[in-house]
Amino acid sequence: MTRNGWIILATLGSLAMMLGAWGFEYIGGYPPCQMCYWQRWPHIAAIIIGVIGLLGLPWMAWFGALAAATTMGIGMFHSGVERDWWEGPKSCTGGGLDLGAMTGADLLAIEGPKLVMCDEVAWAMFGLSMASWNALISGILVIFWLRAARSPF
Repeated sequence: MTRNGWIILATLGSLAMMLGAWGFEYIGGYPPCQMCYWQRWPHIAAIIIGVIGLLGLPWMAWFGALAAATTMGIGMFHSGVERDWWEGPKSCTGGGLDLGAMTGADLLAIEGPKLVMCDEVAWAMFGLSMASWNALISGILVIFWLRAARSPF
């Protein structure tokens, strides 16, 4: 496959990941946690990098590999938080909540933003959470980007 073919494949992979994330959020009703958002930004960067690479800067594939590796790393970290292998950020694992400072009305409020916990698995398939799937698929995308970076035109 040519360099542009690998760039297209990797870019479409990140686009598919973003469409899947938005589908889970807006169609499936699974609001993302803070770490889920962190995993999205490198995919968005990879899509932009892919477009730039196809417009005549194929060396950008190295940055595409970096973006895919970044979201893979965040996904691996998030998976570890979900499996209680290590602690996650206190802002989304419940450690940062001060229930004593909240009023009864705050605790019983139905409306308003809900805190989605990063250490709870909202959806899983074959024993892998969304964060785990992101890490796995992003690892494959890293390989695609590296193939693009090392391929002739």
